[in-house]
Amino acid sequence: MSSATAEQTAEPAPEAATRRADPPGRPRRRLARAGVLTAVFVCAACGLVYELALVALGSYLIGDTVGQASIVLGVMVFAMGVGALAAKPLQPRAAAAFAAIELLLALLGGLSVLGLYAAFAWLDLYAPALVATAFVLGLLIGAEIPLLMVLLQRIRKQAAGSAVADLFAADYVGALLGGLAFPFLLMPVFGQLRGALVVGAVNALAGLALVFTVFRRELGRRARAALTVGSVVVALCLGYAYVTAQDFEVTARQQLYRDPVVHAERSRYQEIVLTRSVSEPGRSGTDLRLYLNGDLQFSSIDEYRYHEALVHPVLRGPHAEVLVLGGGDGLGVREVLRYPDVSRVTVVELDPAVVALARTEPVLRELNRGAFDDPRVRLVHTDAFAWLRTATERFDTVVIDLPDPDETATAKLYTVEFYALVRAVLAPGARIVVQAGSPYFAPRSYWSIERSMREAGFATTPYHVDVPSFGDWGFLLAAPGSTPPALELPAGAPVLRFLDPETLRLAANFPADRRRIDVPASTLLQPRVLEYARAEWRGY
Repeated sequence: MSSATAEQTAEPAPEAATRRADPPGRPRRRLARAGVLTAVFVCAACGLVYELALVALGSYLIGDTVGQASIVLGVMVFAMGVGALAAKPLQPRAAAAFAAIELLLALLGGLSVLGLYAAFAWLDLYAPALVATAFVLGLLIGAEIPLLMVLLQRIRKQAAGSAVADLFAADYVGALLGGLAFPFLLMPVFGQLRGALVVGAVNALAGLALVFTVFRRELGRRARAALTVGSVVVALCLGYAYVTAQDFEVTARQQLYRDPVVHAERSRYQEIVLTRSVSEPGRSGTDLRLYLNGDLQFSSIDEYRYHEALVHPVLRGPHAEVLVLGGGDGLGVREVLRYPDVSRVTVVELDPAVVALARTEPVLRELNRGAFDDPRVRLVHTDAFAWLRTATERFDTVVIDLPDPDETATAKLYTVEFYALVRAVLAPGARIVVQAGSPYFAPRSYWSIERSMREAGFATTPYHVDVPSFGDWGFLLAAPGSTPPALELPAGAPVLRFLDPETLRLAANFPADRRRIDVPASTLLQPRVLEYARAEWRGY
């Protein structure tokens, strides 16, 4: 036997020595270790939910998903490193420090969404409040692992590599649970405000359960009393916030809109709000307005201007088979259905909640004249980009009435690749129209969309009209090939409230300060239209 082998036999590893020294305590130690790893698992899940909640709230309120995710994750990861260092002096009293951190994390994490929503609605301090919240939460999350490592080693000494492996395994699996629970359980069942509060309560329970069972002997009287009082305070705060969350959300939401909110819901995809004014200066009746994620979609006072300009010029060509991408409010479909020679209208709308509202809300249903109940209409609820990739049908007319490209999710619907997919579903002689934003307020966005369509093989005819609720608003009429389509009303068009041949002729004229700008096209890998839209609409 070699000397090295003899030394290994004579001096067993620390883990083995510990196990042999106290065989009767082994089951108890295993339970204690399982308790610590369970706490790691739960705390990791809660921590990731806090991160996702901040990102989701920012995407709803600001619309910049990538930017919000970058800010939240970057600040939190940095703060976690600071928190890990800051936890070093707390290690001698690891049990009490861990319980206190979990209580504070539960309180601040649980109330984070509520506080940020208040900062956005009342104080106009959302950006600094987001950074501060992400930093504080990251600081507390970062302090957890070093303290849990100390507690794990107090149960049974381990080699550093083995202890880190155990902790990180529980941490990463817990993060997976949190990542899945947030979109598929917490958001659908509780919503954002109450979902964060529920997670805060779970976070507090996990930390306190570990400390008051496994490490109870390490707590002095003062520590126990302080943690008990802290637990009661946190429970009362989270409980009160949970009970009043609905009232708070209604009050804060109303702060964001000029007119009274008559309907509000958060679907799987977006926040849907309807407002209605009782009176309008110089007008009688009401003004019904639809907002998606805070962006105005239409005003009942002048929506006919927008939808007449969008739909009727494109129907100058063949229109037996019509495809409408977006338009879940049914107002564009209403205009299409005014032509008796339209055989079928296929509407591809991502969010079924918008269509359900258009079918059931009395004033909106009156506006769209029950368009979705017409037997010629076929509804498809899916993403327009994904649907076009597998579509085999051919259409005579395509009406693209999608939300503005000021969010990551919608920017892909204004790219060269998207318009190439649209071109692939066109029948011979087909024409398309795109709502393209404002050539006055967002000229680079407008002309980038036009450039993207040309690079996808379309000849375009730009035009714009005045819609008081939106301002100067632009559209792009297009057809495959090199000949721009004529901007004319169809023969036998119905009598329209706004659009006539002379108005349409003038719509193709752009004043000197708003003529074509030479800007690059937008693509999936370089969504320039998103950058333009954010920069140009800032402040409006």
